[in-house]
Amino acid sequence: MLRVGLTGSIAVGKSFVASVLAELGCLVLDADMIAREVVAPNSLGLRAVVENFGVDVVRADGTLDRKRLGGVIFGDPDKRELLNAILHPLIVSAQDAQLDSLARAHPQGVAIVEAALMIESGGYRRFDKLIVVHCRPEIQLARLMNRNRITQTEAEARASAQMSQDEKRTYADYLIDSSLGIDETRRQIRDVYCALREDEKNLRDKETLTLV
Repeated sequence: MLRVGLTGSIAVGKSFVASVLAELGCLVLDADMIAREVVAPNSLGLRAVVENFGVDVVRADGTLDRKRLGGVIFGDPDKRELLNAILHPLIVSAQDAQLDSLARAHPQGVAIVEAALMIESGGYRRFDKLIVVHCRPEIQLARLMNRNRITQTEAEARASAQMSQDEKRTYADYLIDSSLGIDETRRQIRDVYCALREDEKNLRDKETLTLV
């Protein structure tokens, strides 16, 4: 099974790309679900978050208050790095367990894992191929403002808190530019999918030769 990372900066269209890849037949892991599972009530992840950020980040029902936690780490790189250091190993472990299960069930499949901070964390190294989604900066800001209902200043601050799009693009095996609308983005996704199927076949052939 080919293991593929899918990443890109905030509000560039990663989720749309993942959904189209799923339509085409890829095995797409639900990154949001995994991220929520590792901080579920009474989990090791949530207890670690509380130990480091206090009980105020937990709602009365025992669930993590993501909005409050976001307010705590936003604009504070040290706290953001601390949170990533707590949660990233748990998320990676859960993802790898799901990937191993998928590999047993679908040995000729193409599995996709989407994560915004895949490059920054170094997690991209676990994958056979890396897709980076990007778009023009003005489109990114417009999408972010519309999606989160925030001002341009706030959108610029959130975008600038991440690795630049230009730098992320240098890590890519495949690039998808979502600037030109849905139809053009879909065309690029189909092209990448065809390339990934060929990559999977090549990987399988290589593994077969190794076993001979």
